[in-house]
Amino acid sequence: MTSAGGSNDVLLKLMSASALRAKVLSENIANQNVPGYKRKVVLFEELLAQRLDQSSRSIEDVKPLIKTDLETPGSPDGNNVTLELETNSMRENALLYQAYAAILQTKHEMMRVSISERV
Repeated sequence: MTSAGGSNDVLLKLMSASALRAKVLSENIANQNVPGYKRKVVLFEELLAQRLDQSSRSIEDVKPLIKTDLETPGSPDGNNVTLELETNSMRENALLYQAYAAILQTKHEMMRVSISERV
């Protein structure tokens, strides 16, 4: 991984996964009253961590995975969406996205200052 481009790539991948997660969480909320609907979750950070633990450390092909949640208990109609869980997940996801964006912005600002001070 290169020092500037590689870490930017990771941040952009994290931001993209967060955007996908926001979409999936919105779909879960929209389907909270649909009988038999099973909530979906987006896995990315876990997959990224697994890849980084491996010896290759190549992350180019790590992509977010949308998985159906079969573990969360459902209501009698088979739907397992809980508005409280989805809302809390949306808040957490928004904070993660904001953190990733702030880190990326700080990196770009540091590069800009570094370049302008050399001139």
